[in-house]
Amino acid sequence: MTTTTNVGSAVRHGLSFDIEEAFHALNMWSVTPPDTWADQPSRVAAVTDSILALLDEKNVRATFFVLGLVAERSPSVVKSIVDAGHELASHGYSHRMVGDLGHEGFEQDVVRARALLQDISGAEVAGFRASTVSIGKGTRWALDTLARAGHTWDSSVFPVLHDRYGDVAFPADPVHLVLPSGNPLREYPLLTRPAFGRRWPAAGGGYLRLLPLALVDGALNKTERRAQPGVVYLHPWELDVDQPRHDLGGLRTWRHYFGLERTEGKLRTLIDRHTFGPIGEIEVPQSAQLDPSTLPE
Repeated sequence: MTTTTNVGSAVRHGLSFDIEEAFHALNMWSVTPPDTWADQPSRVAAVTDSILALLDEKNVRATFFVLGLVAERSPSVVKSIVDAGHELASHGYSHRMVGDLGHEGFEQDVVRARALLQDISGAEVAGFRASTVSIGKGTRWALDTLARAGHTWDSSVFPVLHDRYGDVAFPADPVHLVLPSGNPLREYPLLTRPAFGRRWPAAGGGYLRLLPLALVDGALNKTERRAQPGVVYLHPWELDVDQPRHDLGGLRTWRHYFGLERTEGKLRTLIDRHTFGPIGEIEVPQSAQLDPSTLPE
């Protein structure tokens, strides 16, 4: 399958990194449960430094969604991101999914993470991404919680069908949300690719590691032809080929470790072929408005 090179495209896509440790990933919880996290060796600072060096080499700015647990343990990670001129955003505090936290727990998690990041960085934190992109069908109420907590944009909705997350009723392109509180919030859904009558995930992460580069590259090409931005993401551990290996069971082991040695090369190719920048700087037309309460459950 051939792809089209789009260097110099007028469309600027959103490039993002969810800054968490490998052991924070849901696939890892069977061998590194949350009550062991404080004792696990940290690798995120070194890998984040390598990401910052790559972006500096390519002269690209990105958005870094930093987990509160990471910021608390390694505040230098937050400072390095801000000092390098990138956009700092929140990944929540505990890395628990929205539905597991519930209304009150999610609000406390969001407020705690935002305050922590702002105290460390001295900068306002406007953006948010939920653990495992877990705002969607059944948890759309969380969007108003974010707006009330001071966030002005979010990138937690994946408009696909998936066993862990997803909201197939949500539009694929960025929108201004009309929320009960009246507070403004822009939503930047993660990149999808239409085929066979439905939308398929193509936003990076495991879909970049596990599948051919043409999937993500082609999805970006399609959004460019519609003059729309796409949002892609990676985790630092997906660029860490030397991370400790655990037996997670067949499918989970494959999901977590396969393709690690090729991820950096794929990322470099995407950066060379497309124009990227921070998510929060992507403009959304005022005409693109959505009341999430009107979507079917």
